[in-house]
Amino acid sequence: MEPNENGLSSRRQFLKTTGGVAAASALSGVAIPHVHAQGSETVQVALVGCGGRGSGAAMNALNTKTGPTKLVAMADAFKDRLDSSYNGLSRNAPKQVDVPEGRRFIGFDAYKQAMDSLKPGDVVILTTPPAFRWVHFQYAIEKRLNVFMEKPVTVDGPGSRKMLQLADEATARNLKVGVGLMSRHARPLQELHSRISNGELGDIILMRGYRMHGPAGSFDSLPKPDNLSDLEYQIRRFHSFLWASGGCYSDFYIHIIDHLAWMKNSWPIKAQAVGGRHFRTNAEGKTFVDQNFDTYAVEYTFQDGSKFFFEGRCMTGCAGIYSSYIHGTKGIAIASRANDCGAPSAIYKGQNITPTNLVWESTDRSNPYQNEWEALLTAIRTDKPHNEVKRGVEASVTTSMGRMAAHTGQEVTFLDMLNCEHEFAPGLDKLTRESPAPLMPGPDGRYPIPRPGIVTKREY
Repeated sequence: MEPNENGLSSRRQFLKTTGGVAAASALSGVAIPHVHAQGSETVQVALVGCGGRGSGAAMNALNTKTGPTKLVAMADAFKDRLDSSYNGLSRNAPKQVDVPEGRRFIGFDAYKQAMDSLKPGDVVILTTPPAFRWVHFQYAIEKRLNVFMEKPVTVDGPGSRKMLQLADEATARNLKVGVGLMSRHARPLQELHSRISNGELGDIILMRGYRMHGPAGSFDSLPKPDNLSDLEYQIRRFHSFLWASGGCYSDFYIHIIDHLAWMKNSWPIKAQAVGGRHFRTNAEGKTFVDQNFDTYAVEYTFQDGSKFFFEGRCMTGCAGIYSSYIHGTKGIAIASRANDCGAPSAIYKGQNITPTNLVWESTDRSNPYQNEWEALLTAIRTDKPHNEVKRGVEASVTTSMGRMAAHTGQEVTFLDMLNCEHEFAPGLDKLTRESPAPLMPGPDGRYPIPRPGIVTKREY
């Protein structure tokens, strides 16, 4: 991406823009031999976070064509999730899943046990809620493991600064790191990006992104049942809580935000937004206690003044739109026709999407989730540089910037978000099952919610 005033093009610039808040890591300056798997060597994999996305990423790892892979360890905070994931993976890839009971680890320190089961140069998959990403990534670096981590990689300013520092540590140790922003590995979007960069769309003057559908994942939550602690409840329903996931805005919307910024070759420098919660109770009249708005409308602004409008909605019965568009001086492009990176991408002359205006349409139908794993494993086996963390942090900060603008009712810049001192969940590296939750409910059982115009320096 082209540098601009919000870019983080170097370690020096990062330290400057954040006021030197990131102290030198204890790992800095340690001389460690570079390690990587040879082309025909089996790469062992550990899965940390056994939800649906973690299981999917593990299957992608086992399906790579670059050489043999084997899943040898699994970890999760909850036994039922690990068991479900193990059963599905062992059924679908029985010859590549070698995870006996002794290498299935449960608990808040299970990530360490799973990574301890690997050797340097193997791969750990980090697919827990993103709040834990820096904690797990830090340990992976200490163990000299290559990493695949899901998006978003950060949810607040302090976490973002930590992850940028850890990204440098991973590069210094020659570790390969993939980030699950699979749109960057979608061949139709790659070709569209190339065509836009070559001037086929002219200058980009406007971009639009939409993800509007009914409630998904753990978007909304009712009061906690008595058989779970607040901590367990919030981790199980992580989409409902800003500390755990950045809420629905960060977890659901980052893909479109990321790939449209990529098409622009720049990150937005600021955002203003509106949003709100229309429905605070379910059909039976029970009150939702989560922190999400059910509608968001964000105006992102780039350094050159051009705009990117994003709209998100989680409401039953409303019109569904889940796509992204780029307007240029020569025409309009469809980036994603449906979902986060749904082919075919296309370019049309003029501003009307009609068959007679079609200039180009993609034909590739390869799986971007698999493509990102082929890229990571190829880099590991050929010992080529591969570290997507800095871009993952920038995409996460850009997403959080729009979220914070909606939640506070203020204009928020990229650097405002990066330097924001509100750490949603301090001390996550010391968390145990007996720890209090980072967010506690009031006497009515409801958790703090954003109040735009009232709470303006932090999100709640």
